[in-house]
Amino acid sequence: MWLAGGLQGTLGVWRGALPPLWRLAALLLLLGVWEVKTQAEEDTKPVYVWQTGPWGRCMGSECGPGGRQSRAVWCAHSEGWTTLHTNCDEALRPDNQQSCFHVCDWHKELYDWQLGAWNQCVPVSMRSPGVQRPAVCTRGEEGIQTREVGCVQKADGVPAEDAICEYFEPKPRLEQACLIPCPRDCVVSQFTPWNACSKTCGTGLQNRIRFVLAPPLFGGSACPNLTEFQTCQPGACQGKESLYSLRVGSWGLCSVPLQRQARQTPEKGKKRQKKAKNKERVREKVRERMRDKGRVKDPETRELIKKKRIRNRQNRQGGKFWDLQVGYQTREVTCVHKSGDTEALSLCSQDTLPVTYQACVMTKDCEVSEWSDWSACSKDCYDLNGPKGERVRNRRVRQFPVGGGAECPDVEEKEPCTPQGDGVPPCVVVLYTFPKGYRWYNWKTTEWSECRVDTLLSQQDRRRGNQTGLCGGGVQNREVYCVQAPSDMPSNLSALKSKEASRPVDSDLCLGMAPSTTQLCNMACPVECDVSSWSAWGPCTFENCQDQAAKKGFKLRKRRIANEPTAGTGNCLHLVEAIPCDDPSCYDWLLVRLEECVPDNEKECGPGTQVPQVQCINSDGEYVDRQLCRDAILPMPVVCEVPCPKDCVLSPWTSWSQCSHTCSGKNTEGKQTRARSILAYNAGQGGVQCPNISALQEARSCNEHPCTVYHWQTGPWGQCIEDTSIPAPNSSLGQSRGDDATCSVGMQTRKVICVRVNVGQVPPKKCPESLRPDTVRPCLLPCKRDCIVTPYSEWSPCPAACQAGGNTKRKQSRKRLIIQPPANGGQDCPEVLTQERDCDAPSLCQGFRWKTHKWRRCQLVPWSVRQDSPGAQETCGPGLQARAISCRKQDGGQSDVGSCLKFASSMPPLTQPCQLPCQDDCQMTSWSKFSSCTADCVGVKTRKRMLVGKSKKRDQCKNNQVYPLSETQYCPCNKYNAQPVGNWSDCILPEGGRVEGQLGMKVQGDIKECGQGYRYQAMVCYDQDNRLVETSRCNSHGYIEEACIIPCPSDCKLSEWSNWSRCSKSCGSGVKVRSKWLREKPYNGGRPCPKLDHVNQAQVYEVVPCLSDCGQYVWVAEPWSVWKVSNVDLKENCGEGVQTRKVRCMQNTIDGPSDQVDDYLCDPEEMPLGARDSHLPCPEDCVLSDWGDWSPCPLPCNSNSSRERLASPIRLPGEGKQCPPTTETAPCKLNSNCFYYSYNITDWSTCQLSERAVCGSGIKTRMLDCVRSDGKSVDLTLCEKLGLERKWQMNVSCVVECPVNCQLSDWSPWSECTHTCGLAGKLWRRRTVLQAPQGDGRPCPPQMEQWKPCPVRPCYRWRYSPWSQCTSEGARCGEGLRFRNVSCFVSDGEGRGEGSLVDDELCGDLEPSVDGDKQITLEEACTVPCPGECYLTDWTEWSPCQLSCVGGDDLGFGSVQVRSRAVLAQEPENLMQCPEPEWEARPCTEGQCYDYKWMTGAWRASSRQVWCQRSDGLNVTGGCPMTAQPIADRSCDPACNKLRSICTEAGVCGCEEGYTEVMSSDGELDQCTVIPVLEIPTAGDNRADVKTIRAVSPTQPSSSQPGRAGRTWFLQPFSPDGKLKTWVYGVAAGAFVLVVFIVSMTYLACVVCSRRSKSTPSSSTDGELWAEYDSYTVTYTCPECQQQEQQDTEQQNQLLQHEQGDQEKQYQPLHNPHQQSPINNQPPSPQEHVETIIA
Repeated sequence: MWLAGGLQGTLGVWRGALPPLWRLAALLLLLGVWEVKTQAEEDTKPVYVWQTGPWGRCMGSECGPGGRQSRAVWCAHSEGWTTLHTNCDEALRPDNQQSCFHVCDWHKELYDWQLGAWNQCVPVSMRSPGVQRPAVCTRGEEGIQTREVGCVQKADGVPAEDAICEYFEPKPRLEQACLIPCPRDCVVSQFTPWNACSKTCGTGLQNRIRFVLAPPLFGGSACPNLTEFQTCQPGACQGKESLYSLRVGSWGLCSVPLQRQARQTPEKGKKRQKKAKNKERVREKVRERMRDKGRVKDPETRELIKKKRIRNRQNRQGGKFWDLQVGYQTREVTCVHKSGDTEALSLCSQDTLPVTYQACVMTKDCEVSEWSDWSACSKDCYDLNGPKGERVRNRRVRQFPVGGGAECPDVEEKEPCTPQGDGVPPCVVVLYTFPKGYRWYNWKTTEWSECRVDTLLSQQDRRRGNQTGLCGGGVQNREVYCVQAPSDMPSNLSALKSKEASRPVDSDLCLGMAPSTTQLCNMACPVECDVSSWSAWGPCTFENCQDQAAKKGFKLRKRRIANEPTAGTGNCLHLVEAIPCDDPSCYDWLLVRLEECVPDNEKECGPGTQVPQVQCINSDGEYVDRQLCRDAILPMPVVCEVPCPKDCVLSPWTSWSQCSHTCSGKNTEGKQTRARSILAYNAGQGGVQCPNISALQEARSCNEHPCTVYHWQTGPWGQCIEDTSIPAPNSSLGQSRGDDATCSVGMQTRKVICVRVNVGQVPPKKCPESLRPDTVRPCLLPCKRDCIVTPYSEWSPCPAACQAGGNTKRKQSRKRLIIQPPANGGQDCPEVLTQERDCDAPSLCQGFRWKTHKWRRCQLVPWSVRQDSPGAQETCGPGLQARAISCRKQDGGQSDVGSCLKFASSMPPLTQPCQLPCQDDCQMTSWSKFSSCTADCVGVKTRKRMLVGKSKKRDQCKNNQVYPLSETQYCPCNKYNAQPVGNWSDCILPEGGRVEGQLGMKVQGDIKECGQGYRYQAMVCYDQDNRLVETSRCNSHGYIEEACIIPCPSDCKLSEWSNWSRCSKSCGSGVKVRSKWLREKPYNGGRPCPKLDHVNQAQVYEVVPCLSDCGQYVWVAEPWSVWKVSNVDLKENCGEGVQTRKVRCMQNTIDGPSDQVDDYLCDPEEMPLGARDSHLPCPEDCVLSDWGDWSPCPLPCNSNSSRERLASPIRLPGEGKQCPPTTETAPCKLNSNCFYYSYNITDWSTCQLSERAVCGSGIKTRMLDCVRSDGKSVDLTLCEKLGLERKWQMNVSCVVECPVNCQLSDWSPWSECTHTCGLAGKLWRRRTVLQAPQGDGRPCPPQMEQWKPCPVRPCYRWRYSPWSQCTSEGARCGEGLRFRNVSCFVSDGEGRGEGSLVDDELCGDLEPSVDGDKQITLEEACTVPCPGECYLTDWTEWSPCQLSCVGGDDLGFGSVQVRSRAVLAQEPENLMQCPEPEWEARPCTEGQCYDYKWMTGAWRASSRQVWCQRSDGLNVTGGCPMTAQPIADRSCDPACNKLRSICTEAGVCGCEEGYTEVMSSDGELDQCTVIPVLEIPTAGDNRADVKTIRAVSPTQPSSSQPGRAGRTWFLQPFSPDGKLKTWVYGVAAGAFVLVVFIVSMTYLACVVCSRRSKSTPSSSTDGELWAEYDSYTVTYTCPECQQQEQQDTEQQNQLLQHEQGDQEKQYQPLHNPHQQSPINNQPPSPQEHVETIIA
């Protein structure tokens, strides 16, 4: 730095003192010195330096400045590594500790960050030297703005350390990104047309102006000049030009004239004092006379006079609230030259000079009183952290502003407050704090109604809505009402009882969402009693084994309850049936089995006995002690026989068959049979012979009891009857619906009778008395519940007392709600729930109005001011008169003025100008009203006025042309026509469309939604001037009504349930299915169909598991038939034989197999054999019994294991013979005779409901299946015997979603009309969703609101007329006035146009205001420019609000609008005196984006128009980027001076359209020639077969026919630069290829022809080729081919002939070359065919 400064200074000295060479030497010397010094500094730079870490946290025992903080300090090498402290200079070591401010938590209330304002946005390019500013600004330039942030004390703003504030929150950011918008230039409109010349003769000026549309923003270009001038000369002036004009100035301030005494001379003053004394004496005498008269009057009269005087004093203009003082103001009248200079007044020649004085009202500002004392604080308790209260103070208006004085300030002031003082209690700490007297309201609900299934079912199928006993999913409702909670605490803090009967209030008072009024519920379905099958009939037993004296017995059969009943009827079918019998016994012996037959006398064979093994059982078949059967007959041993070797051998008896009948009667008898077969025949005469066939069967009687079955039958249990001996408390308030509360024990009874099956009731002694069911049982009585109703609500409000209308009686009502219905015999609800009464007579409305009093006399300007004016008279002229205004109530009573200012309309004016007529003035009365018309369109109406006073005698006043005394108007011709307007309304159903539900219950939300309704269209009435009038003028009620249809929704319709299918498995668990099919699809918003099941092709299906008993169908085999020996030994009757038996599939019952069924129902794998081959034993052979069952294979299955079966010897063998083996074994094979067993769980069923339910809670079930290892389902007992684990849950609850239809609220009342007048008014009504659709319920209709048109009413409003021309009274220029009127206009409210003018009476009900402004301004000051004066125009209207946008996106800089005023000049000499144009901008809202783009016109020679256009189509100046402006002029060098040449956009010379360029060798345009035109003939052209090329002059009009356009091309071979175009080279190359092709083909044809001529005979017949074409034969020979080769010209001519298309001689290809020739009937050879085509 020292070099930079020193060198610069030194060079500055040397530059002036040394020669240039010395300067260079000195500079080199200095540079060398600087380099040496720098190197020395680098050499002496320390290698080791101290480094420090950040300061730690401030620590200290006390809060405040006494803290200490430390930091780490270490020595480091300049390269960065740490070293010993001794290497660094200890004198330079920084401190490692310092004092600091110890921050505590309570400092947060004392310190805070102070944020400075953001500085101006600085471009990034200015802060970063390496960043370049963009050349073209699009969206704006990125910038950065900074601000100052510091920690300060909150109390006084004293700066503090930043660390204090950083302890609590981080330091706010100091910089932020910003956007510097692109400069926006000023945008102005196009110039208006030139106005008229400022002079009618001589030299004047014309002006044209433009307006500012958008101000310059963000450094954009300033606005250009808004005015352009040009001179004009309409013509020479005939006389001398007027150079002077009379100009009036503006009125001065209003002032009060001086007192007359101050203006008098002393002598005149003495005279006036004498006159005043004389007048005072006269007045005193008058007062004495009045006092004398007053004494005569009574006190009441004196009181009335006193009140009138006081009232007059109050109504004076100098009254209580305003002090009107009339003064005067003057103005100056001057004479000005056209150059603007003021000249003598005498130079302006004018007969009368304008008035220079006028009366005025002295300006008075508003005066108010001092503030009143503050009111008490609205909060009456102390709470430091809670919300504060509020207090108010007021002041009164003492003087209202008059004469344009300052307006009144606020007269009421509010401020927050906190109650002070020792007696102020602290506020109770609650969750919320609210002002005193705040009322709480909350929602309450009645109890839910009973769950009704029929309501829900009726939504789905009206035919099922009246079914009773339904269950499952349903709907229950309740009412919701609003109540006032206790005023001392909010509702969420008060423990209100759930059934507290609070008074209902208006629902609008409750905030928040109202509770739902509908919910789904579930009614438990009754489970009916389910019983098992009957057991077999038991033995005949005593009715009571303890009492066997009756000797009466019964056979019983029983069944058990498989499923206990719940709800429902609660009755099960009888469980015991009895049959009377004889010889009863309670215990009997049961034959278990017979032991082996033991021959007598210890022989090996022969007769013997079998000892029975018995067990004592009771009547239920249970084993009991054997001692109980001591009275029963013990079964005797059975005689048997053990066959000897030569005896006949019989098989054992089979079991007795099932009894043929269950009982015995006259025609029926039960029988059982059994059989046995011959196993071996006897040996002739040596042994016991075989019995006859009849002896092989036995029969016995069974079920010999009569068919008389009895049982006890029970009726339903009766009602639970209260036991009066026990008091029953009333628990109405303690329980809610659904509580199973009981209060006492009662009794129930039922009827029990004895019934004989198929007969009816019989005496009770026929049935077993011991089995008689109970007839009485105790029961629990539910508690009584009384009806609870709310208190009556408040009476509904009566209509407003001052409401307009007739004298019809209005009614008010109140209601109460049932919040708990009675139950169980409780007190009933009152019948009357709603009351009505008439409203009281309406009283007079309390309102306020202004009352105006009489105008005071007209006060003139004082004579001292007027006397110097020419022609002034003392008793006439313009003046001002005032009046008093008071405030009145509607009943006429006096009220405070403040009430009228608050509630009444705008205050009437206090003053008005007046005119005291002079002696020569004509005085007339005001116009009378127009006379009435007798009929429309007939006659006239008139109004009149009369001359007053001396004016009747003046001749000038009798001039009716100047002072007409009557006016006449034609009577209006009122004709009206009505016409519809607007769209049709929604189709609206008539009121009362709610339908009643079944069972007398109103279905909430189920409103009639379809059928015939009506739609409406508004009618509008116009008069003959097309003005909107009331519709009653057209005898219309305002609507057209038309019937319409709302289509009814049709729900999805399904068929009834099909029958259950058969179980999918005959053994084990399977499934069964039932389905519903689609019958009708939904439409018009009906309930949708369930989803289609593509597997079962059904719309809805149910699948339930089923279990088929594997033993329900069994094979039953009859005994084996007698042996049929195939190899018969007649002597022995033995050998090989066959036995057969019948095998049938039988249905198995508890009593055994019963009926035969089809064989496919039984398992074919288990079917027994129907025939067997075996060996019939011979005599003395060993006879074995049939093989027993195989023993089970041991598990696990193993191939090494085996099973066996046994047989026992029945007949021992004879001597020398042995028995065959009695044991047979077989290996165990898996899935053959050895199986594993396991459980298989099925899938869940669909959700199963009760038969009476349609939705709601249900059960899903699944089943266990026992499956063999080979996959076969077997009986479940096989798995149970193995003790396999069963860990699955077989039932689970489920829910079938209830298809709830959408339920809507009632339509709300029709709203107020959206527009008070006009055509667009609509009435709306709405409804809400009470219950959203669920499941497959009917969806909500899309129309939740409806509208219909309002009756059309005309829109009347006050509108200003345009301002009149500014006129300066009595002068040519200067300050003047312009006027406008306010008139009544009618419109249709659409905003199109201003409307039509109508009588002011139609706006009589409207408050006088224009566009919301109640201050009506009918005149305003203006300026009439003097001739030659340069002046500004009036302000334009504010431009549309415009945003700063780029590409339609708002940049976020707000929107702005602008207005401007331009300069107008009248004299060219005064242009230098013109003021500057003015414009002003203001921010606005709801702006819109505009884009600007350059537009260009067509080139005209070497120029075109270029302008900027706004996106709304407005042509503007400014706004478009200048860098993108298209060129407007173009020029070529050298100039394009050839005929038909133009300068193109490329800057080279070209030709006009229709001409082509011919370029010279140096590339310049040589000439423009006409483009050859190629015409393509079109269909229908008579020259369609000719192609011509001709030159067409583009300047001549075309004669082509319509439809030929677009068929002509102009071929331009040269480009504008004189070079050949690319397509020319392409055409040349194509032509060359075509010539080569033609030459080649011609050569090939000739070669073929020459070869053909050499190889064929000379016979013309053989050389002919033919082709048939339309029965003509054309012959071509080889000489013709040669001739064709030699004569090319003839060939071309022939081709041209073919192209011209002579249809009879035209050559065409052969259609059938193999067609037979008519000459020799030989087809041409293929070679000849080829040659023919070539030829």
